[in-house]
Amino acid sequence: MARPPRLSLPGIPQHIIQRGNNRQACFFTEEDYPVYLDKLKEYSRKYGVAVHAYVLMTNHVHLLLTPEEADGVSRLIQSLGRYYVRYVNQRHGRSGTLWEGRFKSCLVDSENYFLTVSRYIELNPVRAGMVAEPGEYPWSSYRRNALGKPIELITPHACYLSLGKTDVRRRNAYRALFDEAIAEHKLKEIRDAVNKSWVLGGEGFRKRIERRTGSRAFPLPRGGDRKSAKYRELRKNQLL
Repeated sequence: MARPPRLSLPGIPQHIIQRGNNRQACFFTEEDYPVYLDKLKEYSRKYGVAVHAYVLMTNHVHLLLTPEEADGVSRLIQSLGRYYVRYVNQRHGRSGTLWEGRFKSCLVDSENYFLTVSRYIELNPVRAGMVAEPGEYPWSSYRRNALGKPIELITPHACYLSLGKTDVRRRNAYRALFDEAIAEHKLKEIRDAVNKSWVLGGEGFRKRIERRTGSRAFPLPRGGDRKSAKYRELRKNQLL
């Protein structure tokens, strides 16, 4: 089955996942993480991509980004990936590929999903059992977004800024979001969207993306009777 096209639009956030080849490690020592982050900052500025949230896990990376240009994210990830592979191979005496094929991505509906995806990203180390609290993990944006640690890499998104009129109020409000677990159906939505390159958002957002890109933003219903009233209604509303 052909892979769906990767959708990218200026000003629309994207959730990115890049995994190590065969789920193997892409960070080998504590010195590797700051190298990756330093180059992420460099290339994000070069290609006009705002970084809102991130987590560097042992064998994969999550990023929440907004590009100024449609090709900004691809150029960023390609440049960063090439540099980091060269660094790892030289630093650790290895050769060959490091990353697992092309990176995964999906567009994110800011109004309904942005803060949930940000939490999802920063809670990865907790779900993996690596730490008890997200603030204990040093290689994520939680320390900036929730605790106020200066991290120049991070550009606050409008959704984050709307949490309060001051930095302190925003941080407090952001931390409070973590008091409630992300519902299982939301976790599944996030995972399915990024792994299958579908848009993560409500129906109105998905329709707007389809009109702008000319590409399908979410999967067709599976099975069903094409003569049914439900199918005809979906077709009428241009959902099929």
